[in-house]
Amino acid sequence: MKLPAPLRVVNEGLAFLLEVAALVVLACWGWQSVENLAARIALAGAAPLSAAVLWGLFAAPKARIPVPSTVVLGVKALVFGAAVAALYAIGRHGSAIAFAIVIAVNTVLVTADRGSLTRQTT
Repeated sequence: MKLPAPLRVVNEGLAFLLEVAALVVLACWGWQSVENLAARIALAGAAPLSAAVLWGLFAAPKARIPVPSTVVLGVKALVFGAAVAALYAIGRHGSAIAFAIVIAVNTVLVTADRGSLTRQTT
């Protein structure tokens, strides 16, 4: 399925915002998960950093390690799933559900659109 150009731009922009939001959510979860200040700082930094490294290596449009689309989707599911679970864990149940729905719709549209672009160029 090929999206019209304006919708593609909006959807790709939304995808980027969702990725940034996932990192912010993971940092917030890390901060709120423990009482000790040093552990808070460590977890608030390590959780989003780990997700960002994983994403950059395997799921980014210009990933360092090219992998099949199934692996890309697996990495996205892991990172976004962790962010949704983190939202739920800090008591933002409605936000977690809404975030999951927006992520699912966006990921389906991005994957379908990128797949159609790949098939056209090969």
